[in-house]
Amino acid sequence: MRSEGSGSREECTVDPLAVHKALANPARAEFLKWLKTPERYWDEAYYLERGVGFHIGVCVTEIRERSGLAQSVVSSYLQILRDAGLLVSERVGKWTFYRRDEETIAAFAAYVRDEL
Repeated sequence: MRSEGSGSREECTVDPLAVHKALANPARAEFLKWLKTPERYWDEAYYLERGVGFHIGVCVTEIRERSGLAQSVVSSYLQILRDAGLLVSERVGKWTFYRRDEETIAAFAAYVRDEL
């Protein structure tokens, strides 16, 4: 998702092809599903004890463990989703957390509804 515009109003755009490509892989689509409702898949108490919560995102390590995929594969998949604008990453100490970019997802849904 990219923001463009001037003044207080920003126009948001989405690259539909990049999103389609990112979602074409079942594991990447599954990552988005998990991150939609992380409390269904992970224990937030563990995060809160460490001073973070799901508002920051889910740690890459947790995603890797749940997926059973190699670290390099998970990192690559998360980067593809991030490059498509579907995820936001945040670094806290030595850990990287990912959460969904709901604005981009909504823009893509509107594109599919209105234009496709």
